Amino acid sequence: MAKTGRVAHIRENIVLYGALLANIGIAVAKFVASALTGSSSMLTEGVHSMVDSGNQLLLLYGQARAKKPADAAHPFGYGRELYFWAFVVAILIFAVGAGVSIYEGWLHIRQPEPLRDPAVNYIVLAIAFLMEGASWTIAVREFGRKRGPSSWWQSIRRSKDPAGFIVLFEDSAALIGLIVAAIGVWASHYFGNARLDGVASIVIGLVLGAVAVLLAREAKGLLIGESADRAIIDAVWALLDRRPEITAVNHIRTIHTAPDAVFVAISADFADDLRMGRAESLIEEMESEMKRAIPELTSIYIRPEKREDALVQPRASA
Repeated sequence: MAKTGRVAHIRENIVLYGALLANIGIAVAKFVASALTGSSSMLTEGVHSMVDSGNQLLLLYGQARAKKPADAAHPFGYGRELYFWAFVVAILIFAVGAGVSIYEGWLHIRQPEPLRDPAVNYIVLAIAFLMEGASWTIAVREFGRKRGPSSWWQSIRRSKDPAGFIVLFEDSAALIGLIVAAIGVWASHYFGNARLDGVASIVIGLVLGAVAVLLAREAKGLLIGESADRAIIDAVWALLDRRPEITAVNHIRTIHTAPDAVFVAISADFADDLRMGRAESLIEEMESEMKRAIPELTSIYIRPEKREDALVQPRASA
């Protein structure tokens, strides 16, 4: 059973494990190439890969923490802790990845390294591109499988699971960085100017900075609390509409407590002739029906409230 659980865990997090293994191997190769050739862009690419490796470990740790059961201190569970670690990842990309890349690039522009045989750099860059490409392909396939009919950008904005789109962005930035590093190494030797390698490092840093800002923006929204997808809210409305005992729905409010867990609060006006005992059993029936129909609804609160006394929220169009 334990072995089956580990296999299921790896399959569930194949994107993170694939990216982690690729980045560790690539980082070692880049640092060796940088030591042999003195290339600034290769050094910053090595730092980039190390940061990415640390990020995958943080996301795996965050996912493990997010699965902790609810307790008295956290009655809705620890699911949103994953969003905290996603924000930390964005900060690390910006502070360490982008910061070190720009700093190293500036140092090599001021004090350029002597030019050396770039063959090692080209070999490492080619191997890294293949490995990053494989990780990127896994991330694209997994994210594409989950996004449905929505566009890529819409799916990223609506996604409540940061692990998938963070790896997608990281791998995309890594492939762009490898191309920039290769151009920097080639241009340095072609024009006989080692400072161009430092310029490439700064460009890589700017790419990482842009990715970090984008990821921080998405992680911030998840930390503050985002509502459930429109499809889930519409499904709740449809289930309530079928109940003749409810004369009006005042509002439906949802918030994600984890990537796959939603808390929903419902204010509804019940029929005046409905007895208290029947109302209690009706609410229990509605909660059971909603959880069967929409598994993501882990916590449901239904409040009977007269429409004239409630803060009415109009039903949004799909």
